[in-house]
Amino acid sequence: MGKDKALIPLGDKPLIEHVLERVQGLGTEVLITSNNPEPLSYLGIRLVQDRDPGAGALSGLLTALEAAHGDYLLIAACDMPFISTGLFQYMLQRTKNFDVVIPYWNGYYEPMHAIYAKTCMPAVRRTIACNNQRLVSFFQEVRVLQICDPVLGAFDHSGKTFFNINTSQDLREAERYLASKD
Repeated sequence: MGKDKALIPLGDKPLIEHVLERVQGLGTEVLITSNNPEPLSYLGIRLVQDRDPGAGALSGLLTALEAAHGDYLLIAACDMPFISTGLFQYMLQRTKNFDVVIPYWNGYYEPMHAIYAKTCMPAVRRTIACNNQRLVSFFQEVRVLQICDPVLGAFDHSGKTFFNINTSQDLREAERYLASKD
């Protein structure tokens, strides 16, 4: 979209603030990884520079896994303002014996609305070393719990939870979602 998506206004605040409101209270630590963390310093949250800026989401996940103090990380993308707090609470209750707890919606994983254990780090490092940058490319090496329908539908039947903003048209649609409070 030509600028840092985290700071694009949606309604009366930047996208990142919508996400932060929805994850508030779900963990003991909040951190933001970014290629360019300085503009986010006003949030007063721990900021971590991506280990390899521009290398993609898998590298960003490794940055977060290395920086976090806890055993599990709840990952939420800054451009997903309608993530589901309730779904994350449900997922957090199911982390035991799994390295990844992830929604599977409409035939796709939702890796930016997921929970990852620090135990994923070796598999993520190996995947990066093989020049594979897909966020889900290490899943065959770890224990994954897919959260599917009907559970997902109980939290959000429309899939708005997984809506992300990549274009001006997406932003207009998000404004409509926000206005409808639906």
